[in-house]
Amino acid sequence: MNTATEHTTYNYKVVRQFAIMTVIWGIVGMAVGVLIAAQLVWPQLNFDTPWFSFGRLRPLHTNAVIFAFGGSALFATSYYVVQRTCQTRLFSDTLAAFTFWGWQAIIVAAAITLPLGLTSSKEYAELEWPIDIAITIVWVSYIIVFMGTVAKRKTSHIYVGNWFYMAFMITVAVLHVVNSMAVPVGMWKSYSVYAGTIDAMVQWWYGHNAVGFFLTAGFLGMMYYFVPKQAERPIYSYRLSIVHFWTLIATYIWAGGHHLHYTALPDWTQSVAMLMSLILLAPSWGGMINGMMTLSGAWHKLRTDPILRFLVVSLSFYGMSTFEGPMMSIKTVNALSHYTDWTIGHVHAGALGWVAMISIGATYHMIPKVFGKSEMYSVGLINAHFWLATVGTVLYICAMWVNGIMQGLMWRAVNEDGTLTYSFVESVAASHVGYLVRTIGGAFFLLGMLLMAYNVWQTVRKGSKAPVASAAAQTA
Repeated sequence: MNTATEHTTYNYKVVRQFAIMTVIWGIVGMAVGVLIAAQLVWPQLNFDTPWFSFGRLRPLHTNAVIFAFGGSALFATSYYVVQRTCQTRLFSDTLAAFTFWGWQAIIVAAAITLPLGLTSSKEYAELEWPIDIAITIVWVSYIIVFMGTVAKRKTSHIYVGNWFYMAFMITVAVLHVVNSMAVPVGMWKSYSVYAGTIDAMVQWWYGHNAVGFFLTAGFLGMMYYFVPKQAERPIYSYRLSIVHFWTLIATYIWAGGHHLHYTALPDWTQSVAMLMSLILLAPSWGGMINGMMTLSGAWHKLRTDPILRFLVVSLSFYGMSTFEGPMMSIKTVNALSHYTDWTIGHVHAGALGWVAMISIGATYHMIPKVFGKSEMYSVGLINAHFWLATVGTVLYICAMWVNGIMQGLMWRAVNEDGTLTYSFVESVAASHVGYLVRTIGGAFFLLGMLLMAYNVWQTVRKGSKAPVASAAAQTA
């Protein structure tokens, strides 16, 4: 028996399950993304069926990449990191197994209901009330497993990565429950308990903090473990990581109102959201610099280690998107960018460049360890994946930046008599080339995920076995 695979101290089974599903759901979610991107270039790709229409597949894409791909990566890495940093087994193997199968069932339910048009229509919270209840049950179980493991730790302190994971879990639970409050009127139909502007405010308090905690705090927990581990260097400043944590937690929760500039939301609320968004630049860049500076004395490793390259480039995109976000929250900038493809480019700078890349790097780091292999099957394939992902992301976001600024300028152009210079349809036609480039960029990223799937498959199947290490060495 290989002790690295069937570890006597740690529960690696659930980590393996979530790690594999991270790759599978990544391919599924990104494939749907490429399809709907292609539909904006070639509308006939909806095949004249409601199930393949952009309006139904777009929420399927966002749920698949955020909650199926990103969620599986968070489950896998958090279960892996908390055991190794606390030097103890998961609190409950049974409950951990329940979170895996429960989460997969929720994803399958989303994949069935969304194409059927069963939706609450809330951004990133489209799933109807029976699925929302299931999410709450699985999520609370997840918190119990993680917090229980931290409580029975064999170390004196709680590593900073675990603080980020815990903040993400608790805050997402609150966000989900509050935003999903609804009155059911049928098995698959409900109405929000909030009305009008309040509903919009609660939705974007949830929506932006789903970005802030699910897609930022959780993945920062990942960053604080895997970047030092892969670089084989201690985190640059542990004190800065603690400051980063508390300032991020205290500030992020206030920023959601910047999605509602120039709407019925009270002007003072918009201004507070803008101010908090600008303040957010400091902790965000503090964390990015902390991760980057961890490579002091190890920069040469980037030449030969594509896994480290994934992790470091993800930090670059994190820094860029967390500069761009506060800038776009400024009302005068937002007047140009709002409702345009610039917002889509910004989201994907974070989603592809930060979230996906750090998830991919962390998964490449974990897979050999949890399957008892010495290394990944092919470093060359990881390298090819890195370049496909990087080039794909750059193509995507540059196309959307150009489209977005062009759209914003066309929409606000007026003739001398005050009439609009361009019709909306003209702005759509002018965006066609950008949509084509975006589709190509997405296809590059998807191709990289297919290479990853093959590499992981071959690693699990016939990768060289790791030497059996002592128990003490394996808890490091």
